[in-house]
Amino acid sequence: MKRPRLRATWFGYIDPQEAYDEATHILDAMQQRSYRYLLNDNSRLSGPWFDSVEWLRRVWAPQAMQLGMRYIAHVVQPHDLLGEAAMSATHPFTKQLHLQFFDTVESAEEWLRAVRAGQPA
Repeated sequence: MKRPRLRATWFGYIDPQEAYDEATHILDAMQQRSYRYLLNDNSRLSGPWFDSVEWLRRVWAPQAMQLGMRYIAHVVQPHDLLGEAAMSATHPFTKQLHLQFFDTVESAEEWLRAVRAGQPA
């Protein structure tokens, strides 16, 4: 049985507290239903992205993995490719939680379809 995919689409300016709250809501949704795949879409975000990569790595990611998350496709902001690309170099997650960065939603969806079909990521 294929597990459903969860999608988080961010719009406009998100302040840090709202980012923490919404990331926590994703975990809440995962407690209701097991999700292995997340498409995190920042393509419509304006202003700085959620800046607590350490919190995501230390707190959010272990909880997401415990709830079954295994693959995250992260679509970066079009005007901030350098900042989020730099974050990818630090790769905040583990080998059990695969994180890939994409320029477009279409390429992120394609990657998720490939990993769901069992093709190499």
